[in-house]
Amino acid sequence: MQTCKKGKKGPGEKGKSGNGGGKPPSGPNRMNGHHQQNGVENMMLFEVVKMGKSAMQSVVDDWIESYKHDRDIALLDLINFFIQCSGCKGVVTAEMFRHMQNSEIIRKMTEEFDEDSGDYPLTMAGPQWKKFKSSFCEFIGVLVRQCQYSIIYDEYMMDTVISLLTGLSDSQVRAFRHTSTLAAMKLMTALVNVALNLSINMDNTQRQYEAERNKMIGKRANERLELLLQKRKELQENQDEIENMMNAIFKGVFVHRYRDAIAEIRAICIEEIGIWMKMYSDAFLNDSYLKYVGWTMHDKQGEVRLKCLTALQGLYYNKELNSKLELFTSRFKDRIVSMTLDKEYDVAVQAIKLLTLVLQSSEEVLTAEDCENVYHLVYSAHRPVAVAAGEFLYKKLFSRRDPEEDGMMKRRGRQGPNANLVKTLVFFFLESELHEHAAYLVDSMWDCATELLKDWECMNSLLLEEPLSGEEALTDRQESALIEIMLCTIRQAAECHPPVGRGTGKRVLTAKEKKTQLDDRTKITELFAVALPQLLAKYSIDAEKVTNLLQLPQYFDLEIYTTGRLEKGEEPDEDDAYQVLSTLKRITAFHNAHDLSKWDLFACNYKLLKTGIENGDMPEQIVIHALQCTHYVILWQLAKITESSSTKEDLLRLKKQMRVFCQICQHYLTNVNTTVKEQAFTILCDILMIFSHQIMSGGRDMLEPLVYTPDSSLQSELLSFILDHVFIEQDDDNNSADGQQEDEASKIEALHKRRNLLAAFCKLIVYTVVEMNTAADIFKQYMKYYNDYGDIIKETMSKTRQIDKIQCAKTLILSLQQLFNEMIQENGYNFDRSSSTFSGIKELARRFALTFGLDQLKTREAIAMLHKDGIEFAFKEPNPQGESHPPLNLAFLDILSEFSSKLLRQDKRTVYVYLEKFMTFQMSLRREDVWLPLMSYRNSLLAGGDDDTMSVISGISSRGSTVRSKKSKPSTGKRKVVEGMQLSLTEESSSSDSMWLSREQTLHTPVMMQTPQLTSTIMREPKRLRPEDSFMSVYPMQTEHHQTPLDYNTQVTWMLAQRQHEEARQQQERAAMSYVKLRTNLQHAIRRGTSLMEDDEEPIVEDVMMSSEGRIEDLNEGMDFDTMDIDLPPSKNRRERTELKPDFFDPASIMDESVLGVSMF
Repeated sequence: MQTCKKGKKGPGEKGKSGNGGGKPPSGPNRMNGHHQQNGVENMMLFEVVKMGKSAMQSVVDDWIESYKHDRDIALLDLINFFIQCSGCKGVVTAEMFRHMQNSEIIRKMTEEFDEDSGDYPLTMAGPQWKKFKSSFCEFIGVLVRQCQYSIIYDEYMMDTVISLLTGLSDSQVRAFRHTSTLAAMKLMTALVNVALNLSINMDNTQRQYEAERNKMIGKRANERLELLLQKRKELQENQDEIENMMNAIFKGVFVHRYRDAIAEIRAICIEEIGIWMKMYSDAFLNDSYLKYVGWTMHDKQGEVRLKCLTALQGLYYNKELNSKLELFTSRFKDRIVSMTLDKEYDVAVQAIKLLTLVLQSSEEVLTAEDCENVYHLVYSAHRPVAVAAGEFLYKKLFSRRDPEEDGMMKRRGRQGPNANLVKTLVFFFLESELHEHAAYLVDSMWDCATELLKDWECMNSLLLEEPLSGEEALTDRQESALIEIMLCTIRQAAECHPPVGRGTGKRVLTAKEKKTQLDDRTKITELFAVALPQLLAKYSIDAEKVTNLLQLPQYFDLEIYTTGRLEKGEEPDEDDAYQVLSTLKRITAFHNAHDLSKWDLFACNYKLLKTGIENGDMPEQIVIHALQCTHYVILWQLAKITESSSTKEDLLRLKKQMRVFCQICQHYLTNVNTTVKEQAFTILCDILMIFSHQIMSGGRDMLEPLVYTPDSSLQSELLSFILDHVFIEQDDDNNSADGQQEDEASKIEALHKRRNLLAAFCKLIVYTVVEMNTAADIFKQYMKYYNDYGDIIKETMSKTRQIDKIQCAKTLILSLQQLFNEMIQENGYNFDRSSSTFSGIKELARRFALTFGLDQLKTREAIAMLHKDGIEFAFKEPNPQGESHPPLNLAFLDILSEFSSKLLRQDKRTVYVYLEKFMTFQMSLRREDVWLPLMSYRNSLLAGGDDDTMSVISGISSRGSTVRSKKSKPSTGKRKVVEGMQLSLTEESSSSDSMWLSREQTLHTPVMMQTPQLTSTIMREPKRLRPEDSFMSVYPMQTEHHQTPLDYNTQVTWMLAQRQHEEARQQQERAAMSYVKLRTNLQHAIRRGTSLMEDDEEPIVEDVMMSSEGRIEDLNEGMDFDTMDIDLPPSKNRRERTELKPDFFDPASIMDESVLGVSMF
């Protein structure tokens, strides 16, 4: 591809296309200067981008196709797009485009501008304009990306656009200036990305050329050398073209607008130049461009200063760029330090964060005075400023560790690695002379130094233990400061909110924060229950220290505190508790083998357990053995009643005792001690199993009064216990080599215990003691905990399916719905369908589908019910943005499609008709990415079904969109062939419709009418299901006299009766075989055609590459700059162009003519 440098052109010259002399057509195909096509394209580009409903790449691809057809018409559309995006009601006509200069066009548009309203799209409020700016910027980026291989080098399109935007950016109308500046800056960013790719390709080509040239003469391929030379030449020419475009934008727009009177416009320029320097640092990260950011840090508006800081953060974050920032840092460091006291808090926060990055890149840059200016901000009343300063302080004073401390990592207390850091914190606090603000200091460092501030064991060690040899002891003043800091850290951990004066009050804690708070309070209680008496004894004569120490108990967990004192034997009745436990152990062991009913042990144990619940101070071993002993009492009484004739009073007494005991066990499920909870859970499961409806089997109907069915609250607590104590991560802490074997043995024992707990609960599910839907929380763990519990969960699935196939299927789909909802809560509705979480749910669904086996007739009703529940769930939550947006749970259909292969062919049709009840007509036409789950699910139901018309057309449409996303487009000839195939296939499918229609009417099954042709652009209201409509009742049974809706059981009967029609069905299927063969051949032909189109990736260079002279001169007219040209860095074959850049921060350089007019804000 040959391109040349653009020469000078007169101000009145405009390039013309090669299509009929460049005259755009007029008449019915034009409306307001815009080309009319079918579908979405009959709207203007502005309307499409404003709606934001279409994929931006497809919008750009459509415009490129129109540009290739007639580039004047397409460019006119693009010009009107920018005019309308500025809020102007005027339209540039074809006549104006041909005969008027840009300045004249802009002047005329200015006259037609609505000056009564100061609003324009970029500043308008409301939901429809909320995303307009992002869509507008995305359109420009995608336009350049899609045109980067051919169209941007045709010396017409880019020249016209740059000339227009440059003229608009110089307008007195704010809307024109703001919109065109944003467009020009985004256009420049896209061109920088193209230039970067060209540079990379040039370097790769140069390496290939040198590698080939260095080969021996006999092995050297001269043809390849020539090709590489030609490719390098083309890349060089393209890079020169891009340089010219970027120079035009930079000189024509940036150097004027970065000092615009409007702060928003200045902010746009600074934000984008930061992106250029970060994206293509070899070309833009030098003093020539950095000076603009440095000057603008003095801007009067906070939002502009903020953009400067965020732009610099992106540069300082990359340590590889530090060498290029040295001069800038030395010249503007003082300004950055002063901005930490900016009147705008957001600016101050970002200035501190920038200094933190500077500190990490080089500690020598910031002086001690610079650091001290930041240190004192940890006491700021504004929490974000204080937290940023705390992170700076931590990185400067606390994050470094001497090599000698590496061996101290496993030590604790005074000899641990945090001992010196705690001392440093105390020294800093005392030197700051703000003793009353220790809480502010702790809060500032809480987010970045949590581990250090929560090392209360180390703090206690420094206060209580004697100093090591050679170590200086803490002074009295330092000990007081340490106690004050320790109190503040304990308060922050226990209350989980900032101190008074920071923040807006208490906020609602998340589940994770609540767990951390509980763990911290437990740690504080256990540690200071022992240490606090020692601290009070040591400092008993110091009123200040004792005052702070006596505040610690208010943050204790008193229940743990009292229980801990009992376990440690500090109560005066230690001997009594020991004797009770010893006696209870003996009675429990004896009662296991002997009937001790005459001792009335139930009353004694009940009082013991009741007291433990009321006081919460019962030792765990007493509770465990009391529960076990009471369990034996219940079982012995049941054995006596079963073996001999018993009175009604005996039954009622046992019933009462059993239910009271179940309530006791239910209370102990919430005990703080894990061992007690496990014992209560195990006994509860045994009791519920024994006293279930199974107790009456074998002719024991007289035991019916003893049957006990757990209520929903008890079932919920049992399930919660399983989720909290069984499905947990294995402890992976590495112990020493000596204890590693014991650790592995304990892990195996713990896993065995958890498996027994899970098996006990699954047994309740299998024997229908608890509701089957509680198994959903178990089944959803199948993949995550497959190695530990996979066999148990799989066996539970098998048993529940034997009991009730349909209910089992509903439970499986419920488990998938729960996982889907959990994912939505974590990631929101705009999650990535390629994420590992969503893929994991799909994989679980695939595993579930495999468990149904190969016999589809046996699982027919269950699979149908599963699809019913899945479809209802997918459409249950309508989109609050309206029916043109997909339902919130629509992506669940992607998961549901894993079960489509388990449907019989005729059942797929039934499910498909049910799906259509939830769909509107417009939904079936949607092809955006967010509708892919619906498209793939419909195709999975149509695959192998009776009527594949829609499946084939949908397949062609989806493949067509794939083809459109390629860099090149298929030729017209290929497209006509594919469209002919599609038309033929549709006609064949229509004839097949009538054949299947007659067959299904014979079988009295519902039919799906052929999709009607689109006759109106008005969206139809979706057909809603009435609450009384069941899954199968939407299909009426056709009879001779009347029609009645079928309930689910009737439909199941109908489905099973189809086996009797097998012979008739086989006869009609043989008649349809010719259609199937023809349809298959056509599909293969379409796939071959599509594959050819997808592989055709070479860009098509047609008449659009003709040169047009003089277009770029429109933007150079009247501009006289003394600024530098953009010269991209040389690749390996351009090193001869390297030259030293002048020091643009030198005063003599700054005061040249190009910058004398710069306003120093």
